[in-house]
Amino acid sequence: MTPYRRPAPRWFVQALVYAALTSSIVSSLGMLLVPSVSAEFGIPVSTAQWMLTANLLVGAVATPIMGRLADGPHTRKLLLTSLGVIFLGSIIATVAPSFTVFLIGRALQGLLYGTVPVTIALARRHLTYTESQPTISTLSVTVSVGMGLGYPLTGILAATFDLRAAFAFAALFVATAAIGVWRFIPAGPDPLAPRTPFDMGGALLLGGGLAALLLWISEGQTWGWGSATALVVLVVALNTLLFWIVHSIRTLHPLVNLRVVRRPEVLLANATAIGLGTAMYIGLSIASLVAQAPADTGFGLAVPLMWAGFMMAPLSAGSLVANRTVRALSRRYDMAVFLPVGAAVMTVASVLLWLRHGDFWTLAIGMFLFGAGIGSGYAAMPALIARSVAVDQLGSAVSFNQVLRTVGGAIGAALSAAVLAAHPSDSAYSTDEGITMAFGVGVICCATVMLALVLHAVLGRRRRAHQ
Repeated sequence: MTPYRRPAPRWFVQALVYAALTSSIVSSLGMLLVPSVSAEFGIPVSTAQWMLTANLLVGAVATPIMGRLADGPHTRKLLLTSLGVIFLGSIIATVAPSFTVFLIGRALQGLLYGTVPVTIALARRHLTYTESQPTISTLSVTVSVGMGLGYPLTGILAATFDLRAAFAFAALFVATAAIGVWRFIPAGPDPLAPRTPFDMGGALLLGGGLAALLLWISEGQTWGWGSATALVVLVVALNTLLFWIVHSIRTLHPLVNLRVVRRPEVLLANATAIGLGTAMYIGLSIASLVAQAPADTGFGLAVPLMWAGFMMAPLSAGSLVANRTVRALSRRYDMAVFLPVGAAVMTVASVLLWLRHGDFWTLAIGMFLFGAGIGSGYAAMPALIARSVAVDQLGSAVSFNQVLRTVGGAIGAALSAAVLAAHPSDSAYSTDEGITMAFGVGVICCATVMLALVLHAVLGRRRRAHQ
């Protein structure tokens, strides 16, 4: 009997979207709660920042591994297992008696970064190509759309009860997502999925190299960029990643197929992921700081913790509007068009925040435009990859794109931290000059990505005209 793949049941897409929202709900427990974690465990804010670093490091290591496993026959089991680990991490963080135990919980939650690529692989596998395109675009922007739900809920729960209530809610959400996956995603091994050996050597090299690189980016400011520790970690990171590239080229079944990654559309999506990831983190982190800073800083809006999360609501609305627009226009225009469009909208938002970030409505409009730009760009990236990559390599390719977004975010965090540290003030916050300069760095990042994408589009059109 010829093997066949079970068709997607009713509520399949909704279950995938709900599972993907886990990423945004859990990630909303990050930067907004750093001051609360510092107060809860009686530690400096600089130490509490490790709740972000540990989460990021585990995510960087786990995401490419999860992406590769998603191309195999047990994708549903992989998603359920990862949700189980995230649930366990949320429970540990909820009841943690010390910061060390809390950090273990945050590290386990790092698998959140790999859930979206796994859901995208499931969508491409169980839906037709035509059906999968809008679903993939929707799944790709769930992180930014879900922030409009996650951040306000986190702020309300943490302010009304305490930070542990926010982590308890995350555990409940993850549990319901796992139930949806168990009920509505086709069970059993996929008979059409390839049974290829897992590249353990590649996983160790890429995971170790990415962990070292992100550790250098995240902690370089604290160590001192020219210190021996920072230089050693950088050398280890670059050499490990170089060995990984050589290993992947020589391996029959590598963790990430670099021959696929270098295809023009995949390469374009990956380069954009780094640039927009950097700009996005700068814009969101500095905007969150401006919202919560006291009015006497000269730039702060003094928004209480309970309401600070609502500053992300316009971001969510913008992402949702852009995603729906891209889905409608993709029938008439090539998906690659939406990358420079997204970068252009993000550039406008960055310029607006750079010039007038001390006004509440300007900040809200800037967040909406940021969401629209992210929604356009992030909806196009996986769609471009999906049409250039075979189904049995999609999970690996999309997860690598997700890793590059994470790397871009880490770069953005390091850049903004360096700028703010160079402009200290008498309070725990930076000066207005430092905030303005940080937003200016975001403008440069967005404008650079936009110009590069526009140039690529113009040159591509000329090449096609001469053929």
